[in-house]
Amino acid sequence: MSPYIASVVQCAPVFFDKQKTLQKLGQLIRSAAREKARLILFPEVIIPGYPRGLIFGTAVGGRTPEGREMFLQYWENAIEVPGKETAQLAKWAKEARAYVVVGVTERDTVSDTLFCSLLYFSPEGKLIHRHRKIKPTAAERIIWGEGDGSDLTVQETPLGKIGGLICWENYMPLARTALYQQGLDVYLAPTADCRDSWQATLTHIACEGRCFVLGCNQYLTRQHYPAALQKKLQKDHPSLPSSGGSVIIGPLGRVLAGPSFGKEEILTAEIDHREIVKAKMDFDVIGHYARPDIFELDWKKKPLS
Repeated sequence: MSPYIASVVQCAPVFFDKQKTLQKLGQLIRSAAREKARLILFPEVIIPGYPRGLIFGTAVGGRTPEGREMFLQYWENAIEVPGKETAQLAKWAKEARAYVVVGVTERDTVSDTLFCSLLYFSPEGKLIHRHRKIKPTAAERIIWGEGDGSDLTVQETPLGKIGGLICWENYMPLARTALYQQGLDVYLAPTADCRDSWQATLTHIACEGRCFVLGCNQYLTRQHYPAALQKKLQKDHPSLPSSGGSVIIGPLGRVLAGPSFGKEEILTAEIDHREIVKAKMDFDVIGHYARPDIFELDWKKKPLS
């Protein structure tokens, strides 16, 4: 398998506006394609933005009419899968001749529940996979439901086996193991976490899985929020809610690009599968370093066939 270029796109959404955000993503896909990227990753829920600092009028035991209106606005700017927005993203992936992976807030067409989802598009212009976050973190549970785990699958592609988890799903050892057991080569970790501890997590995953890790976050300032939403933020909300931290790490934990802080930026690095083989000489989490006679993962929700 020949080496290729992968890109992570650290960017800001046009907050709570799916159409304008979508058009911005189209421009960024074209920019990454000019760098000859064959795999392009966007952050968690870049469409229509990660609503950091917004409480949707909630408190323990209480909700407000104004909070329900805010939720309605967010719901209206979620996307259906499949739908016209996914068709447009698929078209851009085909034009870029790249795999494009995008974090979105998805609106279920039957229940109207929202999900934090990761969508995979192929160079042939097809939506090939959707993963729904299996456990929203803390107050995220106000807006997103839980995925059922049936989509914890790795995609076999000409670029290798590609898969990943969203944000703090990556702190779930058994969820990571479910991916490792499928022979994952390139691990995608879109997030909303910009703390130093997150960088340590990504490095650990690279060393544990002996895989390339693509970490991707939004860059978000207070000014990216519409004026009406800025008024809803708590007074102590930081002027820089998300400083970034996007990074690409090799299978021995060496940083290949980034981490990038304080700006919108496209990071690129070469993915060379020979580095995975060399890294597995002394550690292979599902191979010669495994002990299946002692440990067994009981994955109750097996992948759909």
